[in-house]
Amino acid sequence: MTHRILRRLHPGLAAVAALLLGGMPCAPAAAAVARLDDSASPRAQVRTDFANAQGMDGNMLVLPFGRIEYRLATAAHVGRRARIFYVIPAMVAGLRSPAGMLVQWRGNGAFASGSGRPGDRVQVWNGVVQSPWINETFELTLRIDPRELRMPSGSALSFESFFEIETIP
Repeated sequence: MTHRILRRLHPGLAAVAALLLGGMPCAPAAAAVARLDDSASPRAQVRTDFANAQGMDGNMLVLPFGRIEYRLATAAHVGRRARIFYVIPAMVAGLRSPAGMLVQWRGNGAFASGSGRPGDRVQVWNGVVQSPWINETFELTLRIDPRELRMPSGSALSFESFFEIETIP
């Protein structure tokens, strides 16, 4: 009955009504996303006072951080196919715009090298989780446009990136 009424109003709505009223096919299972516990990492928070800043391209500052070690708890995901993402927080205190900061890293293990801006979620690994811990070291560098900074004098730029795991059904 409803199909006939909808068909009179708009011929294309009958197909939509059939899906909505007659039962839709099952949607594919979605991947499960979780933040990885990195509390066993020696230093999760990145902090700088610009003492090691180097000028580049006129307006940019390059801040090398050196090696940052991460120890990620993956025990709950052993044996599962997954992707791991490096997530840069959207809000960085003192930064006016995400365009003012580029985070670059070089993986020194199984994780891919890459770059991103505040708010980005960048895939760094894909495979089957083999062990309860994944240890990775990044050579981390920031590129900062000082025109996009609004920080009190003497304060340090600070942010805490994190990792998310997406298990694939």
